[in-house]
Order: sequence, then structure tokens, then C-alpha cells
Amino acid sequence: MFPNLQAEQKRMNMTNQQVADEIGMSRVTYESKKKSGSFTVSECVKLCSLFRSTFEYLFDTTPLVGNI
Repeated sequence: MFPNLQAEQKRMNMTNQQVADEIGMSRVTYESKKKSGSFTVSECVKLCSLFRSTFEYLFDTTPLVGNI
């Protein structure tokens, strides 16, 4: 659902379990929220801090298109 979140997680070589531990939830809950997009404001803040990213970048849902 959030390609930039997935990209940052991969760039930092973090597993779903590691991210979930960092933000204080189970791996299953984190994976479910990644799919549904139902993060709370507090969780979004933690993820932005963890990945040193803005909310606008990390949670952008604009589909990526090829180079123009």
C-alpha cells in the first residue's frame, strides 16, 4: 500500500519483525497495518522517525511511473 515505506524498510535492511519491535507492535499487526494502511498517528510518527522521512514521502500512495 505504501511503496516508499517498503522501500525505506528495504534500504535499511530491516525485517518486518525489526520494524514492529522498533515501533512497539507485533510483526503480524505491523504486516496487517502495512496492507490496510490503518496506522495511527502515533505509529506514523514513530515510522517517520525510524526512517528519518517526512509523512508525505513515507505514506505517499501515488503510483510510481516510469521516467519521463
